[in-house]
Amino acid sequence: MRRSFRFLLRPTSKQAAALAQCLEDHRQLYNAALEHRRTAYRKAGVSVRYGDQSAELKNIRADDAEGQGRWSFSSQQATLRRLDKAFSAFFMRVREGRTPGFPRFKGWGWFDTVEWPKDGDGCRWDSQPGHPTTTFVRLQGIGHVKVHHHRSVKGRVKTISAKREGSRWYVILSCDSVPAEPLPAAGAVAGIDLGVAWLVTTSDGGHVTNPRHLVTSADRLAAAQRDLAHKKRGSSRRGRAVARVAALHAKVRRQRLDCAHKAALTLVRDYDMIAHEALRIANMTKRAAPEPDGQGGYLANGASAKSGLNRSILDAGWGVFLTVLAHKAESAGRELIAVNPSSTSRTCARCGHSARENRVTQAEFVCVACGHTAHADVNAAINILRAGLALREAAGAA
Repeated sequence: MRRSFRFLLRPTSKQAAALAQCLEDHRQLYNAALEHRRTAYRKAGVSVRYGDQSAELKNIRADDAEGQGRWSFSSQQATLRRLDKAFSAFFMRVREGRTPGFPRFKGWGWFDTVEWPKDGDGCRWDSQPGHPTTTFVRLQGIGHVKVHHHRSVKGRVKTISAKREGSRWYVILSCDSVPAEPLPAAGAVAGIDLGVAWLVTTSDGGHVTNPRHLVTSADRLAAAQRDLAHKKRGSSRRGRAVARVAALHAKVRRQRLDCAHKAALTLVRDYDMIAHEALRIANMTKRAAPEPDGQGGYLANGASAKSGLNRSILDAGWGVFLTVLAHKAESAGRELIAVNPSSTSRTCARCGHSARENRVTQAEFVCVACGHTAHADVNAAINILRAGLALREAAGAA
């Protein structure tokens, strides 16, 4: 298996400045390569590929020895491949008839990662193995940087990335051949329903609380954003205000990830098979489309209520939770099955009758056919479990 390990860096002030300059030079390289492609196609109708731009790197580095020439050749190739992937994704969306989204130039706040594609080529994990207490990572042009090494790294380190988040720097290791850690059989299976009132509801009636981290931090965020709005652009005070807002959002993100890890670990330990809905969260959280009334205005479309629901869904972090659950299930040898979410919340788990009227309130389910009553999320989780078991049986028979 491939897994990523993330650690906080503790650079000196000089190393932090060098990391920032490395990131800036890679951002400029990305933007220059994008402009090269745009100009070549606009002026001459020529499509520039990754191979063409990679071949020019040697001359770029020679002409700017104190700038681009300081950094790893391989990391610069990775930045050019990043641009190439952006163009590949653009053309794929064009072919599929989706909104294309042409690759954009990266502003200062929109380029936060530099990747070294191979451990030992411009970078080295655990570069001072003889040190008795501290782990270091060596990055070309920056030096040996201290790492807050809070957990063991398993497998073989393949790529190393440095990422900036606000005022913090992290190193991310992508490792191959990470051994699985199978858990003993639990002897139970479950379906899970994701929600806003409860983050997870299981088919046997269990609940996992939704901490609502964004709501908890809303007052501090609002105050920080009001303070930011009053600062003059380009001033040092505005820079500090921006950092404050970013730090608050980063804390919410870390809290949400921590909650997802704990909830997923509990489920993986308790159940051999877990069925969940195959949710399209991006579609579920789209903004309600405006409807013209034919008189220069728009009809009421519930956009305000929808935006509140969207915010609650994103605050719950369903996507993060399902990603973490998939990784933990794979490592523990558990089975994870995604089922079609259609009508799982409207169908009676006792008689199978499906109707909109069955869902009386957000939490109450009363079947209009047989009178069965249950918690609405538990009823949905039971339907999800049955669908998951049916899919597993069909796959075994095939």
